[in-house]
Amino acid sequence: MSETILEVQHLGKSFGTHEILRDIDFSVKPKDVTCIIGPSGSGKSTLLRCMNLLETPSSGEIRYHGTNIMDKHVNVPKYRSKVGMVFQNFNLFNNMTVLKNCTVGQEKVLKKSKEEAHKNAMMYLEKVGMAPYINAKPKQLSGGQKQRVAIAGIVAMKPKCIVLDEPTAMLDPLGRKDVLNVLHELNRQENVTVILITHYMEEVIDIDKLYVMDDGKLVMSGTPREIFSQVEKLKELRLDVPHVTELAYELQKEGVPLKNGILTSEEFTEELIRVRNEGFNVNNSR
Repeated sequence: MSETILEVQHLGKSFGTHEILRDIDFSVKPKDVTCIIGPSGSGKSTLLRCMNLLETPSSGEIRYHGTNIMDKHVNVPKYRSKVGMVFQNFNLFNNMTVLKNCTVGQEKVLKKSKEEAHKNAMMYLEKVGMAPYINAKPKQLSGGQKQRVAIAGIVAMKPKCIVLDEPTAMLDPLGRKDVLNVLHELNRQENVTVILITHYMEEVIDIDKLYVMDDGKLVMSGTPREIFSQVEKLKELRLDVPHVTELAYELQKEGVPLKNGILTSEEFTEELIRVRNEGFNVNNSR
Protein backbone atom coordinates (compact mmCIF):
# COMPACT_ATOMS: atom_id res chain seq x y z
CA MET A 1 0.00 0.00 0.00
CA SER A 2 1.21 3.50 -0.81
CA GLU A 3 2.42 5.60 2.13
CA THR A 4 -0.12 8.24 1.08
CA ILE A 5 -3.81 7.78 0.41
CA LEU A 6 -4.07 10.97 -1.68
CA GLU A 7 -1.33 12.93 -3.37
CA VAL A 8 -1.82 16.18 -5.27
CA GLN A 9 0.95 17.07 -7.70
CA HIS A 10 1.33 20.44 -9.49
CA LEU A 11 -2.44 20.93 -9.49
CA GLY A 12 -3.84 23.94 -11.30
CA LYS A 13 -7.36 25.09 -12.00
CA SER A 14 -8.54 28.00 -14.12
CA PHE A 15 -11.96 29.27 -15.10
CA GLY A 16 -11.31 30.97 -18.41
CA THR A 17 -8.42 33.36 -17.83
CA HIS A 18 -8.99 33.40 -14.06
CA GLU A 19 -6.45 31.16 -12.31
CA ILE A 20 -7.91 29.73 -9.10
CA LEU A 21 -5.31 27.11 -8.10
CA ARG A 22 -1.59 27.44 -8.78
CA ASP A 23 0.85 24.53 -8.70
CA ILE A 24 -0.59 22.83 -5.59
CA ASP A 25 1.45 20.00 -4.05
CA PHE A 26 0.49 18.10 -0.91
CA SER A 27 -0.18 14.60 0.35
CA VAL A 28 -2.46 12.94 2.88
CA LYS A 29 -1.48 9.91 4.93
CA PRO A 30 -3.99 7.11 5.62
CA LYS A 31 -5.90 7.49 8.91
CA ASP A 32 -4.79 11.13 9.36
CA VAL A 33 -7.02 14.13 9.97
CA THR A 34 -5.84 16.89 7.62
CA CYS A 35 -7.20 20.43 7.53
CA ILE A 36 -6.93 23.22 4.97
CA ILE A 37 -7.43 26.81 6.11
CA GLY A 38 -7.10 30.13 4.33
CA PRO A 39 -8.85 33.46 3.78
CA SER A 40 -12.03 33.62 1.72
CA GLY A 41 -11.33 33.29 -1.98
CA SER A 42 -8.01 31.49 -1.50
CA GLY A 43 -9.19 28.42 -3.46
CA LYS A 44 -9.91 25.95 -0.66
CA SER A 45 -13.32 24.76 -1.86
CA THR A 46 -12.16 24.54 -5.47
CA LEU A 47 -9.26 22.35 -4.34
CA LEU A 48 -11.57 19.93 -2.53
CA ARG A 49 -13.96 19.83 -5.46
CA CYS A 50 -11.05 18.99 -7.75
CA MET A 51 -9.98 16.20 -5.40
CA ASN A 52 -13.42 14.65 -5.76
CA LEU A 53 -13.55 15.42 -9.51
CA LEU A 54 -16.57 17.66 -9.10
CA GLU A 55 -14.33 20.13 -10.90
CA THR A 56 -11.86 19.04 -13.57
CA PRO A 57 -8.32 20.28 -12.86
CA SER A 58 -6.66 22.28 -15.63
CA SER A 59 -3.25 20.78 -14.92
CA GLY A 60 -1.40 18.42 -12.61
CA GLU A 61 -2.34 15.08 -11.12
CA ILE A 62 -4.34 13.68 -8.22
CA ARG A 63 -3.23 10.23 -7.13
CA TYR A 64 -5.27 7.85 -4.99
CA HIS A 65 -3.02 5.10 -3.63
CA GLY A 66 -0.64 5.91 -6.47
CA THR A 67 -3.21 5.85 -9.30
CA ASN A 68 -3.86 9.08 -11.19
CA ILE A 69 -7.63 9.53 -10.89
CA MET A 70 -7.65 11.87 -13.89
CA ASP A 71 -6.70 8.97 -16.17
CA LYS A 72 -9.53 8.31 -18.61
CA HIS A 73 -9.65 4.65 -17.57
CA VAL A 74 -10.48 5.45 -13.93
CA ASN A 75 -14.00 4.59 -12.77
CA VAL A 76 -15.01 7.95 -11.27
CA PRO A 77 -18.16 6.76 -9.39
CA LYS A 78 -16.11 3.96 -7.81
CA TYR A 79 -13.41 6.45 -6.82
CA ARG A 80 -16.02 8.75 -5.28
CA SER A 81 -17.34 5.83 -3.24
CA LYS A 82 -13.83 5.59 -1.73
CA VAL A 83 -13.39 9.34 -1.30
CA GLY A 84 -16.77 10.65 -0.13
CA MET A 85 -17.60 14.34 0.10
CA VAL A 86 -19.73 16.18 2.66
CA PHE A 87 -20.84 19.77 1.99
CA GLN A 88 -21.69 22.61 4.36
CA ASN A 89 -25.31 22.70 3.12
CA PHE A 90 -25.88 19.00 3.98
CA ASN A 91 -26.99 17.82 0.49
CA LEU A 92 -29.77 15.59 1.80
CA PHE A 93 -32.82 14.57 -0.21
CA ASN A 94 -35.65 16.52 1.40
CA ASN A 95 -38.32 14.08 0.20
CA MET A 96 -36.57 11.08 1.79
CA THR A 97 -36.41 9.96 5.39
CA VAL A 98 -33.16 9.93 7.35
CA LEU A 99 -32.86 6.20 6.80
CA LYS A 100 -33.49 6.42 3.05
CA ASN A 101 -30.91 9.19 2.74
CA CYS A 102 -28.37 6.77 4.19
CA THR A 103 -29.33 3.75 2.08
CA VAL A 104 -29.92 5.23 -1.37
CA GLY A 105 -26.22 5.63 -2.18
CA GLN A 106 -25.42 2.11 -1.08
CA GLU A 107 -28.19 0.68 -3.24
CA LYS A 108 -27.60 2.83 -6.33
CA VAL A 109 -23.80 3.07 -6.36
CA LEU A 110 -22.58 0.01 -4.46
CA LYS A 111 -25.52 -2.18 -5.60
CA LYS A 112 -26.15 -3.45 -2.09
CA SER A 113 -29.41 -5.17 -1.26
CA LYS A 114 -32.02 -3.22 0.70
CA GLU A 115 -31.43 -5.45 3.71
CA GLU A 116 -27.67 -4.97 3.70
CA ALA A 117 -27.96 -1.23 3.07
CA HIS A 118 -30.48 -0.91 5.92
CA LYS A 119 -28.24 -2.80 8.35
CA ASN A 120 -25.21 -0.74 7.38
CA ALA A 121 -27.07 2.58 7.58
CA MET A 122 -28.47 1.76 11.02
CA MET A 123 -24.99 0.97 12.30
CA TYR A 124 -23.65 4.38 11.34
CA LEU A 125 -26.77 6.30 12.29
CA GLU A 126 -26.32 4.74 15.72
CA LYS A 127 -22.70 5.87 15.79
CA VAL A 128 -23.61 9.47 15.03
CA GLY A 129 -26.55 9.48 17.44
CA MET A 130 -29.28 9.71 14.80
CA ALA A 131 -30.87 6.24 15.04
CA PRO A 132 -33.95 7.61 16.88
CA TYR A 133 -34.69 9.85 13.86
CA ILE A 134 -34.72 7.31 11.03
CA ASN A 135 -38.28 8.17 9.98
CA ALA A 136 -37.83 11.93 10.12
CA LYS A 137 -37.47 14.14 7.05
CA PRO A 138 -34.57 16.63 6.84
CA LYS A 139 -36.90 19.61 7.42
CA GLN A 140 -37.66 18.20 10.88
CA LEU A 141 -33.97 18.20 11.91
CA SER A 142 -31.60 20.84 13.22
CA GLY A 143 -28.52 21.82 11.25
CA GLY A 144 -26.24 19.69 13.39
CA GLN A 145 -28.55 16.70 13.05
CA LYS A 146 -28.67 17.10 9.26
CA GLN A 147 -24.88 17.18 9.07
CA ARG A 148 -24.59 14.05 11.21
CA VAL A 149 -27.02 12.27 8.87
CA ALA A 150 -24.98 13.43 5.86
CA ILE A 151 -21.81 12.08 7.46
CA ALA A 152 -23.50 8.78 8.33
CA GLY A 153 -24.69 8.45 4.74
CA ILE A 154 -21.19 8.94 3.39
CA VAL A 155 -19.51 6.65 5.93
CA ALA A 156 -22.08 3.93 5.24
CA MET A 157 -20.57 3.79 1.76
CA LYS A 158 -17.38 2.53 3.46
CA PRO A 159 -15.07 5.19 2.04
CA LYS A 160 -11.39 5.20 2.85
CA CYS A 161 -11.46 8.99 3.04
CA ILE A 162 -14.05 11.71 3.76
CA VAL A 163 -13.60 15.18 2.29
CA LEU A 164 -15.59 17.89 4.07
CA ASP A 165 -16.09 21.44 2.83
CA GLU A 166 -16.73 23.59 5.92
CA PRO A 167 -19.06 21.00 7.50
CA THR A 168 -19.72 23.18 10.57
CA ALA A 169 -20.07 26.59 8.85
CA MET A 170 -23.86 26.70 9.17
CA LEU A 171 -24.05 25.27 12.68
CA ASP A 172 -24.25 26.77 16.15
CA PRO A 173 -21.40 26.06 18.63
CA LEU A 174 -23.10 22.95 20.06
CA GLY A 175 -23.79 21.59 16.58
CA ARG A 176 -20.17 22.22 15.58
CA LYS A 177 -18.92 20.35 18.63
CA ASP A 178 -21.23 17.39 17.94
CA VAL A 179 -20.14 17.08 14.31
CA LEU A 180 -16.44 17.32 15.16
CA ASN A 181 -16.79 14.68 17.85
CA VAL A 182 -18.43 12.38 15.28
CA LEU A 183 -15.60 12.94 12.80
CA HIS A 184 -12.85 12.27 15.32
CA GLU A 185 -14.63 9.16 16.57
CA LEU A 186 -15.06 7.79 13.05
CA ASN A 187 -11.41 8.55 12.38
CA ARG A 188 -10.29 6.64 15.48
CA GLN A 189 -12.74 3.74 15.37
CA GLU A 190 -13.18 3.23 11.62
CA ASN A 191 -9.72 4.41 10.51
CA VAL A 192 -11.38 6.84 8.09
CA THR A 193 -9.00 9.45 6.68
CA VAL A 194 -10.49 12.93 7.08
CA ILE A 195 -9.76 16.05 5.02
CA LEU A 196 -11.65 19.19 5.90
CA ILE A 197 -11.87 22.91 5.40
CA THR A 198 -12.85 25.11 8.31
CA HIS A 199 -12.55 28.75 9.34
CA TYR A 200 -12.94 27.95 13.06
CA MET A 201 -9.37 27.71 14.33
CA GLU A 202 -10.34 25.90 17.54
CA GLU A 203 -11.50 22.99 15.37
CA VAL A 204 -8.01 22.18 14.11
CA ILE A 205 -5.88 21.99 17.24
CA ASP A 206 -6.21 18.18 17.49
CA ILE A 207 -5.57 17.30 13.85
CA ASP A 208 -2.49 15.68 12.33
CA LYS A 209 -1.55 18.06 9.50
CA LEU A 210 -2.51 21.62 8.67
CA TYR A 211 -2.16 23.39 5.30
CA VAL A 212 -2.64 27.12 4.75
CA MET A 213 -3.75 28.52 1.39
CA ASP A 214 -3.60 32.04 0.03
CA ASP A 215 -4.31 33.32 -3.48
CA GLY A 216 -4.61 29.81 -4.92
CA LYS A 217 -1.33 28.57 -3.48
CA LEU A 218 -0.21 26.55 -0.46
CA VAL A 219 1.87 28.91 1.63
CA MET A 220 2.33 27.03 4.92
CA SER A 221 2.21 23.43 6.12
CA GLY A 222 2.93 21.65 9.37
CA THR A 223 1.34 20.51 12.61
CA PRO A 224 -1.16 22.87 14.26
CA ARG A 225 1.48 23.81 16.84
CA GLU A 226 4.04 24.61 14.14
CA ILE A 227 1.55 26.74 12.20
CA PHE A 228 -0.02 28.57 15.13
CA SER A 229 3.42 29.44 16.50
CA GLN A 230 3.65 31.87 13.55
CA VAL A 231 1.00 34.33 14.70
CA GLU A 232 2.37 37.33 12.81
CA LYS A 233 2.47 35.46 9.51
CA LEU A 234 -1.09 34.21 9.98
CA LYS A 235 -2.25 37.75 10.73
CA GLU A 236 -0.61 38.91 7.49
CA LEU A 237 -2.73 36.27 5.73
CA ARG A 238 -5.87 37.68 7.40
CA LEU A 239 -6.33 34.54 9.48
CA ASP A 240 -7.28 34.10 13.12
CA VAL A 241 -5.57 31.82 15.62
CA PRO A 242 -7.21 29.92 18.50
CA HIS A 243 -8.37 32.33 21.22
CA VAL A 244 -5.95 30.99 23.82
CA THR A 245 -3.07 31.27 21.33
CA GLU A 246 -4.03 34.91 20.69
CA LEU A 247 -4.10 35.61 24.44
CA ALA A 248 -0.67 34.04 24.95
CA TYR A 249 0.67 36.04 22.00
CA GLU A 250 -0.58 39.33 23.46
CA LEU A 251 1.01 38.50 26.82
CA GLN A 252 4.29 37.67 25.07
CA LYS A 253 4.23 41.14 23.50
CA GLU A 254 3.91 42.54 27.02
CA GLY A 255 7.07 40.67 28.00
CA VAL A 256 5.61 37.57 29.66
CA PRO A 257 7.98 34.69 28.74
CA LEU A 258 5.40 32.17 27.52
CA LYS A 259 6.33 29.49 25.01
CA ASN A 260 5.12 29.67 21.42
CA GLY A 261 2.35 27.50 20.01
CA ILE A 262 0.03 27.31 23.02
CA LEU A 263 -3.17 25.68 21.74
CA THR A 264 -5.29 24.74 24.76
CA SER A 265 -6.43 26.39 27.97
CA GLU A 266 -4.66 23.63 29.89
CA GLU A 267 -1.33 24.47 28.25
CA PHE A 268 -1.92 28.15 28.87
CA THR A 269 -2.62 27.55 32.56
CA GLU A 270 0.49 25.37 32.91
CA GLU A 271 2.61 28.07 31.30
CA LEU A 272 1.24 30.77 33.63
CA ILE A 273 2.00 28.57 36.64
CA ARG A 274 5.53 27.92 35.35
CA VAL A 275 6.15 31.63 34.81
CA ARG A 276 4.83 32.45 38.26
CA ASN A 277 6.92 29.72 39.92
CA GLU A 278 10.03 31.05 38.18
CA GLY A 279 9.41 34.39 39.88
CA PHE A 280 8.46 36.47 36.84
CA ASN A 281 6.73 39.73 37.75
CA VAL A 282 4.48 41.00 34.96
CA ASN A 283 4.52 44.51 36.47
CA ASN A 284 8.26 44.75 35.83
CA SER A 285 8.17 43.23 32.34
CA ARG A 286 8.31 46.55 30.44
